[in-house]
Amino acid sequence: MEDIIDLIIKGYEDVVKGIEDKALSSKNRAYGGIIRAGKGKLVETIGKLLLEAAVKQLEEEGTNINVDFKNNPIRIPLKGDYISKIKNNEVRTYLEQNRDRIYYEIKPDLQIYIDGNFKIYMECKAYTENAMLKRILVDCYLVKQIFPDASFILLQLESQLGGDYSCSLTGKFGSASTHTLLSYFDIDLKILTLLEGERKVNQPIHKPEFYKPLKRERIIEAINYFKKLLTL
Repeated sequence: MEDIIDLIIKGYEDVVKGIEDKALSSKNRAYGGIIRAGKGKLVETIGKLLLEAAVKQLEEEGTNINVDFKNNPIRIPLKGDYISKIKNNEVRTYLEQNRDRIYYEIKPDLQIYIDGNFKIYMECKAYTENAMLKRILVDCYLVKQIFPDASFILLQLESQLGGDYSCSLTGKFGSASTHTLLSYFDIDLKILTLLEGERKVNQPIHKPEFYKPLKRERIIEAINYFKKLLTL
């Protein structure tokens, strides 16, 4: 597990600090993948590595699970009673005749299957504020209609949600505005924050004076969190 932890930390450091040329020449394909992905895909790649580390540790402890990462879009169909509420006969007929071709697609950053069953829906963000959270909650709500037993995770480098989300991996009390949004959706969204300290717009972490280290302890805590989630 230590090699994966070191890989995550070094990849994070090089992406955020912009040390790309040296990293891209690395013979370690996984490490090169982190760098090539750039900041936009950094958290997604870290999330996958955290899950892989959790699976590896479970196997070392004697628990074998079949975990598969997929990237196919999830199709959300028309809600059952929607068509019957349409007053325009022509539109209602059109929708009925084309029901199989009418859907909305959602593509999670990471979707994890265990033994062929959809287990975890994960959004991966460099940071999240509450306007972004609203969109995430809507997507999670829609996906839950298809996969009611799935777990929903928001993995973020930094938090801009307010409250104490950045004080620890999972926070404790959250924030007033975030709790308010969560109260309107029947979604048990788990929010995991990798870096300490609330995000500040005028203090981007890629600038040396505002750089935040990704601490080993927080990574280990995240791996242990996913170990428990994978065996629920």
